[in-house]
Amino acid sequence: MVLSGFISEKGSKELLIGASIAIPKYKTGTVSNAYGFYSITLPADTFEVIISYVGFAPKAFRVDLVKNTTLSVELESAQALKEVVVKADKQNMRLAEATRMSVIEIPVSQVKDIPALLGEKDVLKVIQLLPGVQKPSEGNSGIYVRGGGPDQNLIILDEATVYNAFHLFGFFSLFNGDALKSIELTKGGFPARYGGRLSSVIDMSMKEGNKERIKGEAGIGILASRLMLEGPIVKGKSSFLISARRTYIDALTMPLMPATNKAGYHFYDLNAKANWEINEKNRVYISGYFGRDKFRFSSKFTGVSDEGGINWGNATGTLRWNHLVNQRLFSNSSFIVSDYKFGIRQRSNYGGSIFDLRYNSGIRDFALKQDFDFRPNSNHTIKFGGLFTYHIFTPSAYVLKDQFASVDTSSETKVNAFENAVYIEDDIKLGLKWRMNPGIRISHFNTQNRNYINAEPRLGVSYNIRNDFALKASGAVMNQYIHLLTNTGLGLPTDLWIPSSKRIAPQRSWQVAAGAAKDFIDQNFSISIEAYYKKMDNIIAYKEGASFLEVNPESNTDPYQYEDNITAGQGWSQGLEFLLQRKSGKVSGWVGYTLSWTQWQFDELNFGEKFWARYDRRHDVSVVLIYEAIKQKDDQNGLKLSATWVYGTGNAITLPIAQFYAPVHSPTGNNQNSYYGTEASQYTSRNAFRMAAYHRLDFGVQVTRKMKWWIRTWEFSVYNAYNRLNPYFYYTSTQLNGDVVLRQITLFPIIPSVSWNIKF
Repeated sequence: MVLSGFISEKGSKELLIGASIAIPKYKTGTVSNAYGFYSITLPADTFEVIISYVGFAPKAFRVDLVKNTTLSVELESAQALKEVVVKADKQNMRLAEATRMSVIEIPVSQVKDIPALLGEKDVLKVIQLLPGVQKPSEGNSGIYVRGGGPDQNLIILDEATVYNAFHLFGFFSLFNGDALKSIELTKGGFPARYGGRLSSVIDMSMKEGNKERIKGEAGIGILASRLMLEGPIVKGKSSFLISARRTYIDALTMPLMPATNKAGYHFYDLNAKANWEINEKNRVYISGYFGRDKFRFSSKFTGVSDEGGINWGNATGTLRWNHLVNQRLFSNSSFIVSDYKFGIRQRSNYGGSIFDLRYNSGIRDFALKQDFDFRPNSNHTIKFGGLFTYHIFTPSAYVLKDQFASVDTSSETKVNAFENAVYIEDDIKLGLKWRMNPGIRISHFNTQNRNYINAEPRLGVSYNIRNDFALKASGAVMNQYIHLLTNTGLGLPTDLWIPSSKRIAPQRSWQVAAGAAKDFIDQNFSISIEAYYKKMDNIIAYKEGASFLEVNPESNTDPYQYEDNITAGQGWSQGLEFLLQRKSGKVSGWVGYTLSWTQWQFDELNFGEKFWARYDRRHDVSVVLIYEAIKQKDDQNGLKLSATWVYGTGNAITLPIAQFYAPVHSPTGNNQNSYYGTEASQYTSRNAFRMAAYHRLDFGVQVTRKMKWWIRTWEFSVYNAYNRLNPYFYYTSTQLNGDVVLRQITLFPIIPSVSWNIKF
């Protein structure tokens, strides 16, 4: 017989991902999928079912299973309860029980509690605090997982791929925590349903909106303001959510600038979602993200004017249909659009002579995705499906008009490609001790009449020594058919997305990992330790001296000539990771430590010798603590303290070790030879110098009080509390006596911030 249904939150009907459904009598259970659906096959009998979810009060039911039965349950948030007394065996789905390894779920509530730069809560900065994830530089939101570059992370928002996830040139990510329901990082042991990247998957789901009543959140901070509204369209059946954020840096600074020279910057983002429960078997969702960064400048003098700017942004949209085929088979069909654009504009007027330059690049996707979730019995959870994606790459498009030089030209490089995949995986229980997650993904990529077809086997194995202690191992082969050309490795908008081609092979990696996971049930925390080894092939980089501005010279009409600026190589990464995590309770947070080595090798770089990747870090430590110092029974008045301390070995960079004047031969007009000197530098081998170690302490205080119409929270935070002068970059400077010294630029000293937030 089959017991199935949906798990949701009481009061909002928000579906809960990963809720645990346990049947103690048979020592078995399952979890709800990404849409809150669960299904489990059991013998006809009478037994107890315990349903639980982190942060919610568990519920227990007596079920008389004499036929296929639907049991949909609403769980009540523990924060909404005045007093909760729960007497049940330890039934929450625990780390040791899961088959998969190298997966970390981050409660959205913790993201909101962690102190942040200028008070702006940032999902990707929180992910940087996890073991196996390296930070690029001071304040930057880029992520580097187990030795992989920024392009090797698959960032998904409601199934739509986000290609550039950063605001303010990488200092903030574009994900607004008010709109998010779940965040999951997978850095190894990838299940077959994920593909297209080598290093990690960051899978985020947006809230669906409250189906019972209008609710909202708003906040005003130093950098930006935000607003989130959710509520029913048809009560109990359909709902909406809309969340918006905008900075006001430009509004504050532009009026203070002289009329002759002005510059301004701002970013905004908008999340929107609606859903409709047609009936018990059919649900429809539509969601989207829209965001843009804009930097602009202008100068005006007598007879001369200049204006221009840089702008970039993402737009995504997802239309999904959930259909319950029967109590064992769940279907999700999706149509997905993702569009990323980057542009530079400059217009100058020199006494009536016009110079106009516009440069653009970007990538646009149209995708169809079909996923099935099949639960034939309590020992198997089978997922299978396929994905079809049509890519439109624009590595370069420009318009150049110069009246003074009599130039009027334009060019556009467009490359179309098809990326497809089919997959199947199974989460198998073999008795009470063994669990396996085998799977295979067949991927295909077509461009320039070239087809790449690759098999990507995956396997995860778990052996439970005890119910709360497991040994795990995994292996995965991944292929990546799109590449990011970057000079900095910081995830800047000037980085270009390009496809594999006849000359550029797909990136490929294989990774193995092994470790152990231990749950301490009574103390409500878990510990995991993992060792991994990863080999990467066909990773790409610019050749020495090349950049994105050179990918479309006027003299070259070949639409694929950007390939001339690229070199391919290989990489190795290995390491050990430790994580102690507590997701809920009066004291929550985690302690993470990573020991790792990452090397690259390119035949055309560093004389063909191996070198440390820029983001290679030998040691990386993060400590995150959240303490509810005062908590009232109604959770509407309280005091919460939070702190974050991070330490990391300095980044690997290239620096000059000597400077000298070299004679340069120059013929003169009378055919006599002459020589003049030019300054030259001798450099270390690539990335052979280490920056100073990075460390800082952040601290935050949240004071919450129930007002007449809303719940108010004042938040005070300090970034870099002990004013550590961490290096952002180094440069050399020659003093008056001729000595050359190394100097350091620091971006962020101690920075206090305050924000005012309300819920209603």
